[in-house]
Amino acid sequence: MSAIVPELSLEEVFALGKTTGYTCVELMCWPPGKADRRYAGVTHIDVSSFDAAEGSRVSDLAKASGMEISGLGYYPNLLSPDQEEAKVANLHLRSVVTAAKMLGLTTVSTFVGRDWTRSVEENWPRFLAVWKDLVSYAEDQNVRIAIENCPMLFTADEWPGGKNLAASPAHLPGSSEGCSSRPAAAGPGRYPGLPIAVS
Repeated sequence: MSAIVPELSLEEVFALGKTTGYTCVELMCWPPGKADRRYAGVTHIDVSSFDAAEGSRVSDLAKASGMEISGLGYYPNLLSPDQEEAKVANLHLRSVVTAAKMLGLTTVSTFVGRDWTRSVEENWPRFLAVWKDLVSYAEDQNVRIAIENCPMLFTADEWPGGKNLAASPAHLPGSSEGCSSRPAAAGPGRYPGLPIAVS
């Protein structure tokens, strides 16, 4: 995950990966700008202006370095109680999915998000409303969404639930009831019925 080296350019990320023995890297695709928390705001691929030429440039850099791109990553709060923040995150995540397709990738990693002012149960209807549409869009691009299950506990006001509803697969027991038209097989670290995996 390139978020741990925000000071490096894309070329330097590939070079570092190669020299340290890695064969692939997940590249961060946050909107350019200031980070609001640790590991956020890292932009190794700017999907806001991503086109075929930029896709070729990124692919050529990866190939020249002997590295592969395992997927693209963007980890916002898609269920934030701030509706504008959630809307911007939703639109940007779609751009990340589109860029992944253009690069021939099949995985985009993210957070489910959470309205931390509400209980898990109270988040559930909004989760379904937001994620059914996002998963459908990703399916249309032949891209799978991987969900990181970090609870996102950085400050005292986020206790006890954090800012990621998917801190545990147990929080999403009914996820097979409407998010995916192409249910995936259940298994360890997976949400049954969703074309998403937990990392």
